[in-house]
Amino acid sequence: MPLLDPQNWQPRTLSGPRYTVTEPATGDPLGTVVLAGGADVGPAAEAARAAQSEWARLPHFVRAGVLRKAGDLFAAHAEELREWIVRESGSIPGKADFELHVAAQECYEAAALASRPAGQVLPSEAPRLSYTRRVPVGVVGVISPFNAPLILSIRSVAPALALGNAVVLKPDPRTAVCGGLSLAAIFAEAGLPDGLLHVLPGGAETGAALVADPRVPVISFTGSTAAGRAVGESAGRHLKRAHLELGGNSALIVLEDADLDAVISTAAWGSFFHQGQICMTTGRHLVHASLYEEYVERLAAKADALAVGDPHRAQVHLGPLIDDGQLAKVHALVEASTGAGAKLAAGGTHDSLFYRPTVLAGVDDDTPAYAEEVFGPVAPVRPFTTVDEAAALAARSSYGLALGIVTRDAARGLDLAERVPTGIVHINDQTVNDEAVAPFGGVAASGTGARFGGDSNLDAFTDVRWTTVRSDVAPYPF
Repeated sequence: MPLLDPQNWQPRTLSGPRYTVTEPATGDPLGTVVLAGGADVGPAAEAARAAQSEWARLPHFVRAGVLRKAGDLFAAHAEELREWIVRESGSIPGKADFELHVAAQECYEAAALASRPAGQVLPSEAPRLSYTRRVPVGVVGVISPFNAPLILSIRSVAPALALGNAVVLKPDPRTAVCGGLSLAAIFAEAGLPDGLLHVLPGGAETGAALVADPRVPVISFTGSTAAGRAVGESAGRHLKRAHLELGGNSALIVLEDADLDAVISTAAWGSFFHQGQICMTTGRHLVHASLYEEYVERLAAKADALAVGDPHRAQVHLGPLIDDGQLAKVHALVEASTGAGAKLAAGGTHDSLFYRPTVLAGVDDDTPAYAEEVFGPVAPVRPFTTVDEAAALAARSSYGLALGIVTRDAARGLDLAERVPTGIVHINDQTVNDEAVAPFGGVAASGTGARFGGDSNLDAFTDVRWTTVRSDVAPYPF
Protein backbone atom coordinates (compact mmCIF):
# COMPACT_ATOMS: atom_id res chain seq x y z
CA MET A 1 0.00 0.00 0.00
CA PRO A 2 1.47 3.40 -0.94
CA LEU A 3 2.59 5.67 1.85
CA LEU A 4 1.27 8.73 0.02
CA ASP A 5 -2.30 8.66 -1.23
CA PRO A 6 -3.14 11.83 -3.23
CA GLN A 7 -6.79 11.36 -2.28
CA ASN A 8 -6.06 11.52 1.43
CA TRP A 9 -2.72 13.16 2.05
CA GLN A 10 -4.01 16.32 3.73
CA PRO A 11 -6.26 15.38 6.64
CA ARG A 12 -6.65 19.00 7.73
CA THR A 13 -8.78 21.47 5.80
CA LEU A 14 -6.73 24.49 4.77
CA SER A 15 -7.95 27.86 3.59
CA GLY A 16 -5.63 28.52 0.66
CA PRO A 17 -6.01 27.77 -3.05
CA ARG A 18 -5.46 24.45 -4.73
CA TYR A 19 -1.92 24.10 -6.06
CA THR A 20 -0.71 21.75 -8.77
CA VAL A 21 2.50 19.95 -7.88
CA THR A 22 4.52 19.94 -11.08
CA GLU A 23 7.39 17.82 -12.38
CA PRO A 24 10.04 20.37 -13.47
CA ALA A 25 11.57 17.98 -16.01
CA THR A 26 8.36 17.68 -18.02
CA GLY A 27 5.92 20.27 -16.74
CA ASP A 28 3.46 17.45 -16.04
CA PRO A 29 1.22 17.59 -12.96
CA LEU A 30 2.03 15.11 -10.20
CA GLY A 31 -0.89 15.89 -7.94
CA THR A 32 -2.78 18.67 -6.24
CA VAL A 33 -2.39 20.06 -2.74
CA VAL A 34 -4.27 22.74 -0.87
CA LEU A 35 -2.05 25.54 0.34
CA ALA A 36 -2.18 27.08 3.78
CA GLY A 37 -2.84 30.75 4.25
CA GLY A 38 -1.86 32.92 7.17
CA ALA A 39 -5.19 32.18 8.84
CA ASP A 40 -4.29 28.47 9.09
CA VAL A 41 -1.26 29.03 11.29
CA GLY A 42 -3.13 29.95 14.48
CA PRO A 43 -5.31 26.82 14.64
CA ALA A 44 -2.31 24.60 13.87
CA ALA A 45 -0.18 26.28 16.52
CA GLU A 46 -2.96 26.01 19.10
CA ALA A 47 -3.52 22.31 18.36
CA ALA A 48 0.24 21.71 18.53
CA ARG A 49 0.49 23.48 21.87
CA ALA A 50 -2.42 21.45 23.26
CA ALA A 51 -0.79 18.16 22.24
CA GLN A 52 2.78 19.03 23.24
CA SER A 53 2.62 18.86 27.01
CA GLU A 54 1.43 15.26 27.12
CA TRP A 55 4.07 14.26 24.55
CA ALA A 56 6.81 15.89 26.63
CA ARG A 57 5.69 13.98 29.74
CA LEU A 58 6.00 10.59 28.06
CA PRO A 59 9.02 8.50 29.04
CA HIS A 60 12.02 9.24 26.90
CA PHE A 61 12.08 5.73 25.45
CA VAL A 62 8.58 6.19 24.02
CA ARG A 63 9.61 9.28 22.07
CA ALA A 64 12.84 7.55 21.03
CA GLY A 65 10.86 4.57 19.77
CA VAL A 66 8.75 6.76 17.48
CA LEU A 67 11.89 8.36 16.04
CA ARG A 68 13.59 4.99 15.47
CA LYS A 69 10.47 3.67 13.77
CA ALA A 70 10.35 6.74 11.54
CA GLY A 71 13.97 6.11 10.54
CA ASP A 72 13.14 2.53 9.61
CA LEU A 73 10.15 3.69 7.55
CA PHE A 74 12.27 5.95 5.36
CA ALA A 75 14.09 2.79 4.29
CA ALA A 76 10.91 0.72 4.02
CA HIS A 77 9.28 3.30 1.72
CA ALA A 78 12.47 4.28 -0.08
CA GLU A 79 11.31 3.32 -3.57
CA GLU A 80 8.14 5.42 -3.38
CA LEU A 81 9.83 8.38 -1.71
CA ARG A 82 12.78 8.27 -4.12
CA GLU A 83 10.42 8.70 -7.06
CA TRP A 84 8.76 11.70 -5.41
CA ILE A 85 12.10 13.38 -4.71
CA VAL A 86 13.32 12.74 -8.25
CA ARG A 87 10.17 13.91 -9.97
CA GLU A 88 9.06 16.74 -7.67
CA SER A 89 12.45 18.37 -7.02
CA GLY A 90 14.33 17.42 -10.20
CA SER A 91 16.92 15.35 -8.33
CA ILE A 92 18.94 12.55 -9.84
CA PRO A 93 18.26 9.18 -8.12
CA GLY A 94 21.60 9.22 -6.30
CA LYS A 95 20.80 12.55 -4.72
CA ALA A 96 17.37 11.24 -3.72
CA ASP A 97 19.00 8.19 -2.12
CA PHE A 98 21.33 10.50 -0.20
CA GLU A 99 18.36 12.47 1.12
CA LEU A 100 16.65 9.26 2.25
CA HIS A 101 19.81 8.03 3.95
CA VAL A 102 20.31 11.31 5.79
CA ALA A 103 16.61 11.43 6.75
CA ALA A 104 16.84 8.02 8.39
CA GLN A 105 20.08 8.96 10.15
CA GLU A 106 18.53 12.21 11.40
CA CYS A 107 15.75 10.18 13.01
CA TYR A 108 18.16 7.69 14.60
CA GLU A 109 20.38 10.48 15.95
CA ALA A 110 17.32 12.34 17.21
CA ALA A 111 16.14 9.21 19.02
CA ALA A 112 19.37 9.31 21.01
CA LEU A 113 18.65 12.90 22.04
CA ALA A 114 15.58 11.79 23.97
CA SER A 115 17.74 10.10 26.61
CA ARG A 116 20.55 12.63 26.80
CA PRO A 117 21.36 13.91 30.31
CA ALA A 118 18.83 16.64 30.95
CA GLY A 119 20.96 19.05 32.98
CA GLN A 120 23.66 19.63 35.58
CA VAL A 121 23.91 19.73 39.36
CA LEU A 122 25.38 23.09 40.38
CA PRO A 123 27.26 24.22 43.49
CA SER A 124 25.36 26.69 45.65
CA GLU A 125 26.20 29.13 48.43
CA ALA A 126 22.94 28.22 50.18
CA PRO A 127 22.00 24.86 51.82
CA ARG A 128 20.01 23.60 48.86
CA LEU A 129 20.04 21.39 45.81
CA SER A 130 20.72 23.54 42.73
CA TYR A 131 20.47 22.17 39.23
CA THR A 132 19.69 23.00 35.62
CA ARG A 133 17.30 21.08 33.42
CA ARG A 134 16.65 21.26 29.70
CA VAL A 135 12.95 21.58 28.92
CA PRO A 136 11.18 21.60 25.54
CA VAL A 137 10.49 25.05 24.11
CA GLY A 138 6.93 23.96 23.25
CA VAL A 139 6.09 24.46 19.58
CA VAL A 140 8.82 24.77 16.94
CA GLY A 141 8.11 26.43 13.61
CA VAL A 142 10.09 24.94 10.70
CA ILE A 143 10.32 26.69 7.32
CA SER A 144 12.12 24.62 4.68
CA PRO A 145 13.11 25.20 1.02
CA PHE A 146 12.81 23.26 -2.24
CA ASN A 147 16.38 22.22 -3.00
CA ALA A 148 16.95 19.35 -0.53
CA PRO A 149 13.38 19.24 0.73
CA LEU A 150 13.47 16.07 2.80
CA ILE A 151 16.80 16.72 4.54
CA LEU A 152 16.11 20.37 5.22
CA SER A 153 12.79 19.55 6.87
CA ILE A 154 13.68 16.41 8.82
CA ARG A 155 16.86 17.84 10.35
CA SER A 156 14.69 20.20 12.42
CA VAL A 157 11.50 18.15 12.72
CA ALA A 158 13.15 15.00 14.09
CA PRO A 159 15.22 16.53 16.93
CA ALA A 160 12.46 18.94 17.88
CA LEU A 161 10.01 16.06 18.31
CA ALA A 162 12.52 13.84 20.10
CA LEU A 163 13.15 16.57 22.67
CA GLY A 164 9.46 16.79 23.53
CA ASN A 165 8.25 19.58 21.24
CA ALA A 166 5.44 19.82 18.74
CA VAL A 167 6.17 21.13 15.23
CA VAL A 168 4.44 23.28 12.64
CA LEU A 169 6.22 22.69 9.33
CA LYS A 170 5.88 25.02 6.33
CA PRO A 171 7.53 23.42 3.29
CA ASP A 172 8.01 25.19 -0.03
CA PRO A 173 4.86 24.62 -2.14
CA ARG A 174 7.02 23.42 -5.06
CA THR A 175 8.12 20.44 -2.95
CA ALA A 176 5.11 20.14 -0.67
CA VAL A 177 5.04 16.35 -0.93
CA CYS A 178 8.66 15.24 -0.48
CA GLY A 179 9.41 18.15 1.85
CA GLY A 180 6.27 18.05 3.96
CA LEU A 181 3.44 15.59 3.39
CA SER A 182 5.83 12.63 3.22
CA LEU A 183 7.10 13.48 6.71
CA ALA A 184 3.55 13.64 8.05
CA ALA A 185 2.81 10.23 6.56
CA ILE A 186 6.02 8.68 7.91
CA PHE A 187 5.47 9.95 11.45
CA ALA A 188 1.81 8.95 11.44
CA GLU A 189 2.81 5.39 10.51
CA ALA A 190 5.56 5.51 13.15
CA GLY A 191 2.97 6.15 15.86
CA LEU A 192 3.43 9.87 16.53
CA PRO A 193 0.33 11.00 18.45
CA ASP A 194 -2.11 13.29 16.66
CA GLY A 195 -1.60 17.02 16.85
CA LEU A 196 2.19 17.03 17.18
CA LEU A 197 3.17 17.61 13.54
CA HIS A 198 1.25 20.02 11.32
CA VAL A 199 2.24 20.48 7.68
CA LEU A 200 1.23 23.81 6.14
CA PRO A 201 2.58 24.18 2.60
CA GLY A 202 2.38 27.83 1.69
CA GLY A 203 4.08 31.01 0.64
CA ALA A 204 5.54 34.07 2.31
CA GLU A 205 2.28 35.06 4.00
CA THR A 206 2.07 31.71 5.76
CA GLY A 207 5.70 31.88 6.81
CA ALA A 208 5.27 35.39 8.18
CA ALA A 209 2.25 34.29 10.22
CA LEU A 210 4.22 31.36 11.63
CA VAL A 211 7.08 33.63 12.70
CA ALA A 212 4.65 36.08 14.32
CA ASP A 213 2.47 33.56 16.16
CA PRO A 214 3.00 33.91 19.93
CA ARG A 215 2.46 30.17 20.47
CA VAL A 216 5.60 29.37 18.44
CA PRO A 217 8.65 30.49 20.45
CA VAL A 218 11.35 29.06 18.15
CA ILE A 219 11.71 29.26 14.38
CA SER A 220 14.05 27.06 12.37
CA PHE A 221 14.46 28.60 8.92
CA THR A 222 16.44 27.40 5.93
CA GLY A 223 16.41 29.52 2.80
CA SER A 224 17.82 32.56 1.08
CA THR A 225 19.68 35.27 2.94
CA ALA A 226 17.13 37.89 1.88
CA ALA A 227 14.24 35.87 3.27
CA GLY A 228 16.29 34.98 6.35
CA ARG A 229 16.84 38.65 7.15
CA ALA A 230 13.08 39.20 7.10
CA VAL A 231 12.52 36.15 9.33
CA GLY A 232 15.22 37.29 11.76
CA GLU A 233 13.85 40.83 11.94
CA SER A 234 10.32 39.61 12.61
CA ALA A 235 11.49 37.07 15.19
CA GLY A 236 13.43 39.80 16.97
CA ARG A 237 10.35 42.02 17.15
CA HIS A 238 8.41 39.13 18.65
CA LEU A 239 11.25 38.25 21.06
CA LYS A 240 11.68 34.68 19.86
CA ARG A 241 14.68 32.65 18.75
CA ALA A 242 15.28 32.22 15.05
CA HIS A 243 17.85 29.69 13.87
CA LEU A 244 18.80 30.78 10.35
CA GLU A 245 20.64 28.63 7.80
CA LEU A 246 20.97 30.85 4.75
CA GLY A 247 22.80 31.23 1.46
CA GLY A 248 26.42 30.85 0.54
CA ASN A 249 29.07 31.53 -2.04
CA SER A 250 31.59 28.99 -0.89
CA ALA A 251 35.17 28.88 -2.10
CA LEU A 252 37.28 25.90 -3.14
CA ILE A 253 40.98 26.78 -2.84
CA VAL A 254 43.31 24.66 -4.98
CA LEU A 255 46.93 25.08 -3.90
CA GLU A 256 49.89 24.63 -6.25
CA ASP A 257 50.67 21.13 -4.97
CA ALA A 258 47.19 19.76 -5.75
CA ASP A 259 46.77 16.65 -7.90
CA LEU A 260 44.62 17.83 -10.82
CA ASP A 261 43.84 14.26 -11.82
CA ALA A 262 42.01 13.92 -8.51
CA VAL A 263 40.68 17.42 -8.00
CA ILE A 264 38.64 17.97 -11.17
CA SER A 265 36.00 15.41 -10.22
CA THR A 266 35.80 16.93 -6.75
CA ALA A 267 35.53 20.44 -8.17
CA ALA A 268 32.83 19.50 -10.67
CA TRP A 269 30.76 17.79 -7.97
CA GLY A 270 31.01 20.86 -5.76
CA SER A 271 29.57 23.16 -8.42
CA PHE A 272 27.25 20.93 -10.43
CA PHE A 273 25.66 18.56 -7.90
CA HIS A 274 21.87 19.00 -8.01
CA GLN A 275 22.29 21.68 -10.66
CA GLY A 276 24.12 23.88 -8.18
CA GLN A 277 20.94 24.34 -6.16
CA ILE A 278 22.64 23.71 -2.82
CA CYS A 279 23.53 26.35 -0.23
CA MET A 280 27.02 24.80 0.12
CA THR A 281 27.67 24.72 -3.64
CA THR A 282 31.20 25.65 -4.69
CA GLY A 283 30.52 29.12 -6.06
CA ARG A 284 34.13 30.29 -6.37
CA HIS A 285 37.09 28.23 -7.59
CA LEU A 286 40.33 29.85 -6.43
CA VAL A 287 43.21 28.11 -8.23
CA HIS A 288 46.94 28.71 -8.02
CA ALA A 289 48.17 30.51 -11.11
CA SER A 290 50.53 27.66 -12.02
CA LEU A 291 47.50 25.33 -12.41
CA TYR A 292 44.89 27.83 -13.57
CA GLU A 293 44.91 27.35 -17.36
CA GLU A 294 44.92 23.56 -17.17
CA TYR A 295 42.30 23.60 -14.40
CA VAL A 296 39.91 25.71 -16.51
CA GLU A 297 40.46 23.50 -19.55
CA ARG A 298 39.92 20.26 -17.66
CA LEU A 299 36.93 21.50 -15.65
CA ALA A 300 35.32 22.74 -18.89
CA ALA A 301 35.92 19.36 -20.53
CA LYS A 302 34.34 17.65 -17.52
CA ALA A 303 31.34 19.99 -17.72
CA ASP A 304 30.89 19.33 -21.43
CA ALA A 305 30.93 15.58 -20.81
CA LEU A 306 28.13 15.63 -18.21
CA ALA A 307 24.66 14.50 -19.27
CA VAL A 308 21.76 16.83 -18.52
CA GLY A 309 18.17 15.62 -18.77
CA ASP A 310 15.10 14.09 -17.15
CA PRO A 311 16.40 12.17 -14.10
CA HIS A 312 13.25 10.03 -13.89
CA ARG A 313 13.50 8.67 -17.42
CA ALA A 314 17.23 8.68 -18.22
CA GLN A 315 20.56 8.22 -16.51
CA VAL A 316 21.89 11.76 -16.23
CA HIS A 317 24.29 13.77 -14.08
CA LEU A 318 22.14 16.92 -13.82
CA GLY A 319 18.38 17.31 -13.84
CA PRO A 320 16.29 20.45 -14.36
CA LEU A 321 16.33 23.68 -12.43
CA ILE A 322 13.29 23.95 -10.20
CA ASP A 323 11.28 26.47 -12.28
CA ASP A 324 11.36 29.30 -14.81
CA GLY A 325 12.14 31.90 -12.16
CA GLN A 326 15.31 30.12 -11.12
CA LEU A 327 16.28 29.59 -14.75
CA ALA A 328 15.90 33.29 -15.49
CA LYS A 329 18.04 34.24 -12.50
CA VAL A 330 20.85 31.81 -13.35
CA HIS A 331 20.99 32.73 -17.03
CA ALA A 332 20.86 36.46 -16.30
CA LEU A 333 23.88 36.14 -14.01
CA VAL A 334 25.82 34.17 -16.62
CA GLU A 335 25.00 36.67 -19.38
CA ALA A 336 25.85 39.62 -17.15
CA SER A 337 29.17 37.97 -16.33
CA THR A 338 30.18 37.38 -19.94
CA GLY A 339 29.01 40.89 -20.72
CA ALA A 340 31.37 42.15 -18.04
CA GLY A 341 34.33 40.35 -19.60
CA ALA A 342 34.27 36.80 -18.21
CA LYS A 343 35.16 34.03 -20.65
CA LEU A 344 32.59 31.28 -21.19
CA ALA A 345 34.70 28.11 -21.12
CA ALA A 346 31.74 25.69 -21.06
CA GLY A 347 27.96 25.75 -20.91
CA GLY A 348 25.96 28.93 -20.68
CA THR A 349 23.05 27.42 -22.62
CA HIS A 350 19.83 25.68 -21.70
CA ASP A 351 16.99 23.67 -23.16
CA SER A 352 13.89 24.52 -21.19
CA LEU A 353 14.84 24.09 -17.51
CA PHE A 354 17.87 21.94 -18.34
CA TYR A 355 20.88 24.22 -17.87
CA ARG A 356 24.26 23.06 -19.08
CA PRO A 357 27.02 22.98 -16.44
CA THR A 358 28.89 26.21 -16.96
CA VAL A 359 32.52 27.24 -16.40
CA LEU A 360 33.53 30.91 -16.36
CA ALA A 361 37.17 32.06 -16.55
CA GLY A 362 38.65 35.53 -16.30
CA VAL A 363 36.40 36.54 -13.39
CA ASP A 364 37.06 39.21 -10.78
CA ASP A 365 35.31 40.90 -7.86
CA ASP A 366 32.87 42.63 -10.20
CA THR A 367 31.79 39.51 -12.10
CA PRO A 368 28.14 38.94 -11.06
CA ALA A 369 28.31 35.12 -11.09
CA TYR A 370 31.45 35.27 -8.92
CA ALA A 371 30.30 37.95 -6.49
CA GLU A 372 26.76 36.63 -5.94
CA GLU A 373 25.17 33.32 -5.00
CA VAL A 374 24.00 31.84 -8.31
CA PHE A 375 22.13 28.75 -7.10
CA GLY A 376 22.74 27.13 -10.46
CA PRO A 377 25.40 24.93 -12.13
CA VAL A 378 27.98 27.67 -12.62
CA ALA A 379 31.69 27.43 -11.72
CA PRO A 380 33.63 30.73 -11.82
CA VAL A 381 37.42 30.15 -11.75
CA ARG A 382 39.94 32.76 -10.58
CA PRO A 383 43.73 32.52 -10.19
CA PHE A 384 45.88 33.51 -7.22
CA THR A 385 49.64 33.61 -6.76
CA THR A 386 50.23 33.39 -3.00
CA VAL A 387 48.57 31.77 -0.03
CA ASP A 388 47.99 35.23 1.43
CA GLU A 389 46.10 36.21 -1.71
CA ALA A 390 44.06 32.99 -1.62
CA ALA A 391 43.07 33.61 2.00
CA ALA A 392 42.12 37.21 1.25
CA LEU A 393 40.03 36.24 -1.80
CA ALA A 394 38.23 33.45 0.05
CA ALA A 395 37.44 35.74 2.98
CA ARG A 396 36.27 38.56 0.70
CA SER A 397 32.61 37.59 0.73
CA SER A 398 29.54 38.52 2.69
CA TYR A 399 28.88 34.80 3.13
CA GLY A 400 30.60 32.29 5.42
CA LEU A 401 29.09 28.84 5.02
CA ALA A 402 31.59 26.27 3.69
CA LEU A 403 35.19 26.15 2.52
CA GLY A 404 37.15 23.49 0.66
CA ILE A 405 40.95 23.38 0.43
CA VAL A 406 42.88 20.97 -1.80
CA THR A 407 46.55 20.36 -0.99
CA ARG A 408 48.95 17.48 -0.45
CA ASP A 409 49.89 19.09 2.89
CA ALA A 410 46.87 18.75 5.17
CA ALA A 411 48.50 20.76 7.97
CA ARG A 412 49.06 23.62 5.55
CA GLY A 413 45.43 23.40 4.56
CA LEU A 414 44.30 23.62 8.19
CA ASP A 415 46.50 26.64 8.74
CA LEU A 416 44.97 28.35 5.71
CA ALA A 417 41.45 27.53 6.90
CA GLU A 418 42.08 29.45 10.13
CA ARG A 419 42.29 32.64 8.06
CA VAL A 420 38.87 32.34 6.41
CA PRO A 421 35.66 33.00 8.41
CA THR A 422 33.33 30.08 7.73
CA GLY A 423 31.10 27.64 9.55
CA ILE A 424 32.37 24.49 7.78
CA VAL A 425 35.79 23.47 6.44
CA HIS A 426 36.77 20.44 4.37
CA ILE A 427 40.42 19.70 3.65
CA ASN A 428 40.89 17.76 0.39
CA ASP A 429 37.20 17.79 -0.37
CA GLN A 430 34.67 20.07 -2.00
CA THR A 431 32.14 22.17 -0.12
CA VAL A 432 28.95 20.07 -0.32
CA ASN A 433 28.87 17.70 2.67
CA ASP A 434 26.30 16.81 5.30
CA GLU A 435 26.08 14.27 8.13
CA ALA A 436 23.42 13.90 10.80
CA VAL A 437 26.06 13.70 13.55
CA ALA A 438 27.82 16.94 12.57
CA PRO A 439 26.91 20.52 13.43
CA PHE A 440 25.82 22.56 10.44
CA GLY A 441 25.60 26.30 9.95
CA GLY A 442 27.38 29.37 8.70
CA VAL A 443 28.46 32.81 9.81
CA ALA A 444 27.86 36.33 8.52
CA ALA A 445 25.26 36.36 5.70
CA SER A 446 25.15 32.55 5.74
CA GLY A 447 23.27 32.42 9.03
CA THR A 448 23.45 32.43 12.79
CA GLY A 449 25.93 29.61 13.34
CA ALA A 450 25.66 25.86 13.85
CA ARG A 451 22.09 25.00 14.80
CA PHE A 452 21.70 21.49 13.40
CA GLY A 453 23.34 18.23 14.38
CA GLY A 454 24.69 16.90 17.68
CA ASP A 455 24.57 19.14 20.73
CA SER A 456 23.47 22.06 18.55
CA ASN A 457 19.98 20.53 18.52
CA LEU A 458 19.83 20.74 22.31
CA ASP A 459 20.60 24.44 22.17
CA ALA A 460 18.12 25.00 19.35
CA PHE A 461 15.07 23.18 20.65
CA THR A 462 15.23 23.32 24.45
CA ASP A 463 15.37 26.00 27.13
CA VAL A 464 17.60 25.73 30.20
CA ARG A 465 15.68 26.01 33.49
CA TRP A 466 17.39 26.62 36.85
CA THR A 467 15.77 24.91 39.83
CA THR A 468 16.65 24.92 43.55
CA VAL A 469 15.23 22.77 46.35
CA ARG A 470 15.58 23.37 50.14
CA SER A 471 14.52 21.23 53.05
CA ASP A 472 13.11 24.22 54.91
CA VAL A 473 11.72 27.60 53.91
CA ALA A 474 14.52 30.06 53.36
CA PRO A 475 14.95 32.72 56.08
CA TYR A 476 15.43 36.42 55.20
CA PRO A 477 16.24 39.55 57.26
CA PHE A 478 12.74 41.04 56.84
